[in-house]
Amino acid sequence: MASTIPDEMLGPVPTSGSNGVSVFADVVQAPEDPILGVTVAFNKDPCPMKVNLGVGAYRTEEGKPLVLNVVRRAEQMLVNDSSRVKEYLPITGLADFNKMSAKLIFGNDSPAIQEKRVTTVQCLSGTGSLRVGAEFLARHYQQRTIYIPQPTWGNHPKVFALSGLFVKTYRYYDPATRGLNFQGLVEDLSSAPSGAVVLLHACAHNPTGVDPTVEQWEQIRQLMRSKALLPFFDSAYQGFASGNLDADAQPVRLFAADGGELLAAQSYAKNMGLYGERVGALSIVCKTADVAAKVESQLKLVIRPMYSSPPIHGASIVATILKDSEMYNEWTIELKAMADRIISMRHQLFEALRERGTPGDWTHIVKQIGMFTFTGLNTEQVAFMTKEYHIYMTSDGRISMAGLSSKTVPLLADAIHAAVTHAN
Repeated sequence: MASTIPDEMLGPVPTSGSNGVSVFADVVQAPEDPILGVTVAFNKDPCPMKVNLGVGAYRTEEGKPLVLNVVRRAEQMLVNDSSRVKEYLPITGLADFNKMSAKLIFGNDSPAIQEKRVTTVQCLSGTGSLRVGAEFLARHYQQRTIYIPQPTWGNHPKVFALSGLFVKTYRYYDPATRGLNFQGLVEDLSSAPSGAVVLLHACAHNPTGVDPTVEQWEQIRQLMRSKALLPFFDSAYQGFASGNLDADAQPVRLFAADGGELLAAQSYAKNMGLYGERVGALSIVCKTADVAAKVESQLKLVIRPMYSSPPIHGASIVATILKDSEMYNEWTIELKAMADRIISMRHQLFEALRERGTPGDWTHIVKQIGMFTFTGLNTEQVAFMTKEYHIYMTSDGRISMAGLSSKTVPLLADAIHAAVTHAN
C-alpha cells in the first residue's frame, strides 16, 4: 500500500553505503542484562573451579541441566502420535493446556472456573504472560499505575513500563532482618490510590526468597479488597518452592475464593523444566462469565499483532502430563525431588558457614524459600568473591540455590567467609 505521508516529510532515503557509514551508526552499545550478563562473564572465565549461581535454572547434583523423565515420556508419546500436525494454534493457544493450567493454579473445584468467570490464554512463558496482561490493562483498565515489590525480578519494571503502565514500588524486603518488611508493605499499599494494580509473587519471591505467612496473606487480601486494588500474581514457581503444588498456590486461591477479580501469570519453565519451550498462561478472573468472554475477546486483539499464536510443542507436553493421572503423579514426585534438593542445599550451606564461624546471622538461608537466596552480601563482597573465588552471582547478592551442589557448597562457604571477614 502506498505511503500516505507527503514526500517532503519523508526526507532523503539514507543508504548504508553512503560515505561508508552505517545508518545505525548512532546506535549505542547497550549494557548487558544484569542477570544474563552473569552467565556471559562466567563463560569467559577459564578457571575450571568456577561456579555460576546467577542464572535461575535448575541443575542436578552434577551441575547439569535436567530434563524430567515424565517430560521425556510425554514427548515420546507426542512423537509417536502420527495424527499430530504442525498447524497454527488458535490465538488463545491450546484449549486443553488452558483448561488444565487454570485448574492447576485455582484448584479443580474452583467456583470461578465452574462459573466460567476465568479466561485463560496460552502465552510465551511467564514473561509473555505478564506482558500480555500488562498490555490488556493499559488498554482497558481505568487505573494505569502498578505497584511492584522492592526489590523484585529485574524484568518486571521493564515489562510493565514498556506496556504502558506507570510503575511504582512498595516496600517488601527488610535488609536488617533479611525478612519481610510487612509493616512497610501494609503502609505503602494503604496509601496506594484506589484501583491501582499490585504485582504479587505467588510464592518463592524472586530475588529474596521471602514470602508472607498465610496470616499475612489474608491481611494483604483484606487490605487490597477494601481499597479495590487489583491483584496481578506472578506464579513462576508453583510446586517448585515447597514441593507441594497446592500449598504454593494458596495465596492465589485465597484471592480467587472471595469472588473478586485478579490476574495470574503462570510459567512452566521451572516446575516442568521447560525453560526453552516458553510455556506459560495468563488467567484473568472476572466477576461474571459475560465479562470473562469480553475480556478474552480483547486478549486476542493484544496477542494477534504481538506474536499471532503461541507455539504448540511445549503446551502439548504440559497438557499431556496434566491430563493423565499417572503422569501427573510422576511429575509431582520429580518436582518434589527438585524442591527437596534445593532445601538440602540451603541446610548444607548454612551448616558450612556455621562450621567456619562466619560472622553474622545466616539463619535466613534456611528460612527463605524457593530457587533463590538473598544472601545480604553487598556489591563489593560479590565482586571480591568473583575475583578471588570465581563465583558468579548478581551484584545484589542473590544466589541460585539450584546452581549449588554438595561439591561446591564448601567453596561457596569459603568465599562468603572470606568476603565477610575481608570486609571487616
